Amino acid sequence: MLAEKITVTIPHELKMRLISVKDELKTSMSNIYKEALESYLEKKELEKWEKGFNLAVQDKEYTKLCSELGSDDGGVYEY
Repeated sequence: MLAEKITVTIPHELKMRLISVKDELKTSMSNIYKEALESYLEKKELEKWEKGFNLAVQDKEYTKLCSELGSDDGGVYEY
């Protein structure tokens, strides 16, 4: 994996908390930042899917079609 160096500005108090966690976990600040960013991006992706789901549920035609297409006995069919 190709890594890139970035610069981030954070409040001093947050940095002190991060240093405390870094020391406790015996890891690097870089690893903490990487994990935090990955978690943040996963959360935002999930929020987008949830928003799409909520919009779809409000669409009466869409929910009717889903009900029609989804009403089977759960069997496997060969075509």
